[in-house]
Formats: sequence, C-alpha cells, structure tokens
Amino acid sequence: MRPVSVFANGPEASIEHLRTHLRGQWRQALRAMMVLLSVHGLSPAQIAELLDCGPSTVRRWIGRFNQHGPAGLADRPRPGRPRIGGPRLLDRIAALLERAGPWTVPRLWQYLGRPKLSPRTLYRRLRVVAIWRRPKLVARGDPDRWRAVAAIAARLRELPCGALVWATDETHVHLLPHVRATWTLRSRRPEIGTPGKNRQVTVFGALEMTTGRWVYRLGRRCAADFIALLEQIRLVAPTAPAIVVICDNDSIYHAHAVTDYLNKHPTMQVLFGARYSPHDNPVERIWAALKTFIANTAVSWPGRLRQIHAFFRARSPAELLTAAAPWTSPWLPAGYKRNFWNAALGAERAWRLPACWWALPEYQASMDSPLTLMVCSAQRSVSPFRAPSRAGGEAVT
Repeated sequence: MRPVSVFANGPEASIEHLRTHLRGQWRQALRAMMVLLSVHGLSPAQIAELLDCGPSTVRRWIGRFNQHGPAGLADRPRPGRPRIGGPRLLDRIAALLERAGPWTVPRLWQYLGRPKLSPRTLYRRLRVVAIWRRPKLVARGDPDRWRAVAAIAARLRELPCGALVWATDETHVHLLPHVRATWTLRSRRPEIGTPGKNRQVTVFGALEMTTGRWVYRLGRRCAADFIALLEQIRLVAPTAPAIVVICDNDSIYHAHAVTDYLNKHPTMQVLFGARYSPHDNPVERIWAALKTFIANTAVSWPGRLRQIHAFFRARSPAELLTAAAPWTSPWLPAGYKRNFWNAALGAERAWRLPACWWALPEYQASMDSPLTLMVCSAQRSVSPFRAPSRAGGEAVT
C-alpha cells in the first residue's frame, strides 16, 4: 500500500544537517547532481534554485565536467595557509635533535629562536620527525676487539685433545630487590619492601662450554675468591691435559696472586677477552636468568643467598648450556659443535693425531676420571680411526 505522503517532512535541524554535508564532505556528489540535472535538460538557473546555490556555480562545474570529465569534479590541489614556523622548521628540529642533550619542548623552542607558535603546535611538529624515548647505553667498545677474539680462537685451535674450555665471569647480587615489569592486577600496584641497609655478594661462575658443567662460589670481588674458583675448576678434571679459562679484563684477574697460582699449575691457562665486550661472554646470559629469577622478591639476607643456590641447583647442565648458548660466542673457532668435548678439534687436526691417541697415558688418565666426558663422535665423523669402547659400551665415561 502506498504511503499517504511522499514528501520529506523532517525537522529543520536534519534538513540543515543535509545542506551542510552537501557543501562539505558530499560536495563532489552535489557537483555530479548538477551535471545529471543538466543532462536532463534543466537550465543552470533551475538547477541553482533546486540545489540552493548560485547559477555561476552550476555553470562552472558543468564547464569543468565538459573539459576534464568526472575527474574535473574533484577539488584542485590548493596550498592553503602557510604552516606556522616556516617551511624549514622540521629540518631545524631534526638538526637540533642530532645533538646530544635532554631535549624538551620548551628547550627546543628556545634553541629555535623563540618562534611565534604555541607549545602545542611545536609538539605536533616535533611528533612528525621525533619520538619520546630514553637513549640506549652502549659499551665503549675495544678498537682491537676482533684481534683479541681471533687470538682466543687461535689458542683454542692449538689445544690438545681432551682439553677443557671454561667461560667465567662475576656478578653482584644485592639485598635490595631487582624490580622488573610483570603482570599485575589493575586495581592494585604491587609494593616491594626495601631493606634498611643494602648488602652485596659477588657470585663467581664458570661454564664448561661443551658439557654445560657449572661451577660457582659466593664471595667478594677480589683475587682470592677468583683463585678459589680456579681451584674448583681444576679439581673438576685434575688429569685434563689443559684447562683454559676465558674471562674479561677485570683488574682482579690480572692480580699478582693469580699469576703466581697459574705458574704453580702449568696446565691452567687464563685468556682475556676484549675490553668492554660483555656480550662475548656466554656466562652473562646466565646472570640475566638469575636476576630474572630473584626479581621482585623482598627477602632477608640468608633468604637471598638461598635463592642463588636454589637457582643453580634446580638447573641441569643441559639447561644452563641452552641458556648460555656458548656456540654463539665469537671466542670459539669456526666449526665448533656444542656436543664435542674438545671445541678445538677439527677435521684438519684430527687427521694429524696418531692412530693410537687413545692409548697415550694422558688420555687414558682423562678417560678414567669419573668427571670426564669423552665424546668421540667428532672424530668418527672426520677420522677413519676410532677409540675403543669400555666394557662393550661407547667411548663415553
């Protein structure tokens, strides 16, 4: 059934809203309507009366359509009002931000010569070329880093079969809790109590970079505790032909007491990595896992020490090896495999070994040690000879 009335009968506000849109975001549709009404034979004056505009406006858009087609009904590009601050304002801001400094909006406004624009306008211009964030601390770096790394790799290639390679480092753990971001309830922000007086313990740790064997001790940052760690490392495999400990360039590692200890134990060698290159040391990743484990916990001092011991006791050598990922360290020579006992044993060196290498006294003693793991898969893959098995098993002790 037909409606009683077919005429629009809306409120005046709605009609005015439609007129506003026809002169705003729908203006291109209004121009197309002028063209269609002209095609149906209406004069510009009649179209202007229907669409509530001037006849000259109708003639202009019909002429634009006849000249350029439908594309002529779009707005032509217009420069508009010049931007406040001048056309080179963004370049000047970028040049200032290239210089180090605590740049804020008021400080930039002063260095720009106090231009006639509001702080909010300067902030909008600033967001075009910049972002608010903290700078990143970067280690100073050693200009001879790659030379030091190459020297370590060369020394490791010359190690005898059965040698142990350890990476060592130290870190400091405080009674004051390490605070890290974590998921919390929206209604309550967690609060962690602080101690009245802070305390510190130095954790020395050493990782055997092929088996994941971990040795650590708690003490002070001094040469005596580092020597005690070296003695722990030596006692792990006292019959090993060579034990190499790679560390950074901390002053305690260069102490005279450390040199005297190494002179008394010629099988022990200490190699120093490049300065200001902590990312080369795989033990740093174990420290990161330790700090995450004890983060956001306020405990007593004995409780903090128990946390450190619990972290290491709960992790197997395989887990520590995976966390440290020593095979990514530039210290190790090319061709190193994580499952090989001797990281320096490559194809060219295996061929130079005597066919009876397993019968030599030093290697027999190493195999007799219950703490020694001789993985011969490396040599079976590159050498025609093979070590004999023990009691019908593989050559693994």
